[in-house]
Amino acid sequence: MEGENHSMEKGLLLVNKEERTESSETTITPLLIFTTFIIVSASYSFGIALGFTAGTMSSIMEDLDLSIAQFSVFGSLLTFGGMIGAIFSATLADAFGRKMTLWVAEAFFISGWLAIAQAKNIIWLDFGRFFVGTGVGLASYVVPVYIAEITPKNVRGTLTFSNQLLQNCGIATAYYIGNFVSWRTIALIGIIPCLIQFLGLFFVPESPRWLAKENRDEECEVVLQKLRGKEADIVKETREIMISVDATANISMQSLFKRKYARQLIIGVGVMLLQQLCGSSGISYYAGSIFDLAGFPSQTGMTVLSMVVVPKAILGLIIVDRWGRRPLLMASAFGLCLSCISLALAFGFKGVPGIVNFTPTMAFIGILTYVMMFAAGLGALPWIIMSEIFPMDMKVVAGSLVTITNWFTGWIVSYCFNFMLIWSPTGTFIIFAIMSGLTVVFAWCLVPETRGLTLEEIQFPRES
Repeated sequence: MEGENHSMEKGLLLVNKEERTESSETTITPLLIFTTFIIVSASYSFGIALGFTAGTMSSIMEDLDLSIAQFSVFGSLLTFGGMIGAIFSATLADAFGRKMTLWVAEAFFISGWLAIAQAKNIIWLDFGRFFVGTGVGLASYVVPVYIAEITPKNVRGTLTFSNQLLQNCGIATAYYIGNFVSWRTIALIGIIPCLIQFLGLFFVPESPRWLAKENRDEECEVVLQKLRGKEADIVKETREIMISVDATANISMQSLFKRKYARQLIIGVGVMLLQQLCGSSGISYYAGSIFDLAGFPSQTGMTVLSMVVVPKAILGLIIVDRWGRRPLLMASAFGLCLSCISLALAFGFKGVPGIVNFTPTMAFIGILTYVMMFAAGLGALPWIIMSEIFPMDMKVVAGSLVTITNWFTGWIVSYCFNFMLIWSPTGTFIIFAIMSGLTVVFAWCLVPETRGLTLEEIQFPRES
């Protein structure tokens, strides 16, 4: 009888423990929300940098007497700097932690924006853009990884998507105020969210998974308890983190190309490559120029775009953990394909005798649809997927590789975009439509669904 009672008590304890463990995986605490906000706050500055050239192109070229080639170099230096920052981002984050990497990124952000705001010639302008890009490259890897490592599985997609939401808030700000505010003032506004993050990082915890990797197990448990709440049972989650960290050791770049890592690497590089080959950098940077080329009032177009990108990103944030990553990625890419086809048709029929000139309206609808669909899915999902699929041993080299891939491709696209428009607007958007269609096929065939799984279940599916 005593043995039966003991077994029953033990069973009840296990049930209670499982219930408490489950609650630890679903609890959203004020500290978790505050930490996420601080982590993504500089993404607002990233968004301003993305939208900076769209409405200020003519005024900057006029004030500093720049040619179209010089301005194209200036615009592309954001992505070139991003590529340089990406080379070091994963290594810095692995060696010094997520918080320290963000502090370094803020130093580049702030110095870059100050250089742009005070620029008297093309040299300072380019240096400023390059520095901002370097900060963006450092942050673009560590922000989604940091968020993914601190959040419970049921809200990981939503909170990681908030990175894209803040970026779109920054883009909307640049698009809207670029109509009536000096480009130097916009550069100074870009510093504000950087200062918020720089100060806020003093009050948020380090990633528990990074602490575990550094053998700081007690700190890992303390941080995880704070993030999940005092009443949450973190035993199971802590154990899974410790097991995953113990089972991994950083690999070299050469080892990354072994067969065992092939699928994750193809997915990570593929989604990053396709995100840029769909034309996102070019259209984001030079939306105002496309409106002018189509004969649509650029001030009206930029104002409307500033009004739609944020609500559409909010929609993506809401549905990413309901629909899942894969369906949302496919829907977003399909929408980009249709909008690029409409843009190709708009410019293809421009000036054709006997046909009503619908180019301005159709181009406006095409750009509007493109920006909305990109904000709702493809803008954030490659970064979310990257932050989820790579285990600790791959995270440094694989994270660096896929981030460099994204920024290098973005640099090529953003530099060539104006010249491609001069060559053929119709041909340009046909190319982007084809790449968007290939993204749908790629997602259907290769991208896994990670909704509702812990990072350990995603990265070690056989053991889970």
